Amino acid sequence: MANGTMPGQGAPYRAVRAKLEALAEPGFRDFSSALVPGLPEGWMLGVRLPALRAIARQVAKGDWRAYLRGAPDGSFEEVMLQGMVIGYADMPREELFRWIGWFLPKAGNWSVCDSFCAGLKAARRWPEEMWEYVGGCLQSAQAYTVRFGAVMLLNYYVDAAHLDAALARLDAVRHPDYYVKMAVAWAVSIYFAAFPAQTMQYLQRGALDGETYRKALQKILESRQVGARDKAAVRVLRDAYRQGNGGAHR
Repeated sequence: MANGTMPGQGAPYRAVRAKLEALAEPGFRDFSSALVPGLPEGWMLGVRLPALRAIARQVAKGDWRAYLRGAPDGSFEEVMLQGMVIGYADMPREELFRWIGWFLPKAGNWSVCDSFCAGLKAARRWPEEMWEYVGGCLQSAQAYTVRFGAVMLLNYYVDAAHLDAALARLDAVRHPDYYVKMAVAWAVSIYFAAFPAQTMQYLQRGALDGETYRKALQKILESRQVGARDKAAVRVLRDAYRQGNGGAHR
């Protein structure tokens, strides 16, 4: 999906960059960059998500394919924008999956990854095809491809039809990356809020690694969507784990 030209060359890219720089807020940049560790210094401009989405919608109405083929990765926002354009653009199903595969290597932090997931509303148009695609992502060796899979589950597949299979997929994730573990824990907490009885059974018998298991329990206990009775039961699991009775969760 490349055309051989240097990324970022041409009037459309210069215009987008100028617009991003005009919208940049230094205070917001400093706040946001502290939440996304590891970014190169100066790479984040500090543009708010609603403004980025508005630009992405404009790009998606035009020759968005040409835009993406030459899109620069010169800033956090320019990468984020590419993912948003893919989400907004109208395209056939198979092309969408090609563009997802093209973009995922660029999603090198939790913020870009999670925003990309939130914008892929086509998952509701092709739920079973996306379900299969996500299953492959969860088996990847690439951290943010796996995180993409977990976040797609919690965004689009928290329903009775996918519950057992989704929890089984999460249980099978063995990637060591911190942001993968946190995404799996987050997803488990979302499933618990929606299906407490079934997810409790999963937590009692599942095989999450210890760090992910502890974080899932923590997120459940912090959730405003979980009732007091269910939180009390989760505290029993947490206390048992702390006392060395964590079962499979090592």
